[in-house]
Amino acid sequence: MKVLLANKFLFNNGGAEAVLLQERAFLMSSGADVIDFAMRHDRNIESPYAAHFVSLQEYRSGGYLAKVKSALSLIHSREAVSKLASLIEATRPDLMHCHNIYHQLTPSIVGVAKSRGIPVVLTLHDSKPVCPVHTRMREDRLCSSCLAGDFHHVLTHRCADGSIAQSATLYMEAVIQRWFGNYEKVDRFLAPSQFMRESVLPRFAADRVQLLYNGVDVTSISASDRDKGYVLYCGRLAPGKGAETLLRAHEAANCRWPLVIAGSGPLADDLKSRFTRNVRFAGQLSGETLKATIAEASVVVVPSEWCENCPMSVLEAMAYGKAVIATRIGGIPELVDDRVTGLLFEPGNADELRNHVDCLMSDAARRARMGAAGRARVETEFSLEKHNADLMAVYRSLVSERHASQ
Repeated sequence: MKVLLANKFLFNNGGAEAVLLQERAFLMSSGADVIDFAMRHDRNIESPYAAHFVSLQEYRSGGYLAKVKSALSLIHSREAVSKLASLIEATRPDLMHCHNIYHQLTPSIVGVAKSRGIPVVLTLHDSKPVCPVHTRMREDRLCSSCLAGDFHHVLTHRCADGSIAQSATLYMEAVIQRWFGNYEKVDRFLAPSQFMRESVLPRFAADRVQLLYNGVDVTSISASDRDKGYVLYCGRLAPGKGAETLLRAHEAANCRWPLVIAGSGPLADDLKSRFTRNVRFAGQLSGETLKATIAEASVVVVPSEWCENCPMSVLEAMAYGKAVIATRIGGIPELVDDRVTGLLFEPGNADELRNHVDCLMSDAARRARMGAAGRARVETEFSLEKHNADLMAVYRSLVSERHASQ
């Protein structure tokens, strides 16, 4: 089978890319021919198809006309259409699987594949097809106004950080994509959470949206019985991620439990300057250092305040056998079985979070039981092996349908 994988980045730039690279490695190991389509970038891994990649695209500054031209190119990329058409002509794939294609590649590439009879799969890493700002959040609350395809609300409420210009650009993008029917041409949407699946059902038929949780490679991660007595946050230091809520909970607890903050982002300097007692800002971790930091933690906290989909941080913590304290939002409650594999709390509620952390940090046996239950759940429900098997079933079904119709 020849599978064309489309994603704006061909390096590990976040959750979407982590899933993409996992699936790419699986396909290659199983004997499939993998055809890459991405944006040129100096961090990309090597690919024999790099000559077909589109130019590096960034949000441009400049005068009014330059900004308009930039906005239009992020909605419909003539270069991506041309380059993909050339790549398809050269490789003749059986199927195209899109991941994070918005803006730099644009959904315009879906029509290119469909016009050549190639089935298209799109993994819903966020709510972009039904929410112009992709988060489903407005004024820190879950919003459902645009889910059925009426996008004027993004203008009415200036959902793009209060900016009418940015909101207008996102509104125009959503309307143009709907007019071209690019998302309507997708054969199968893969939703990594039931929350995401339900988010898009007002617009797309149920038989086109399949639940497929992200998977974690439990064969490469051993459950850890190491417990060095600290609470761990591992993620971006950015709005919506909830790191400040955790730090406030830490202060409210009189900083009595050690806290490790692993990650970087735009809020890093501000948080470091305001929270200093019994907290270590470890910066961005990777490789063996990251593995050891998770393996030796007592509890992992995922305090997200926006609608996470199927966060790998939760699955990986469970794979290491760690109790997880996380917010009751988005797809997180589908992963964390409250009071069994961890504890859930309301987003932004520092007092509830403090109580949960106090509870588990004072009871090593309970957090160990929760960690063991989490590991067992990952092995049976969220393993990478299960994810890959279900993914291949989708591929084979679509390719068979294509052959049957020819």
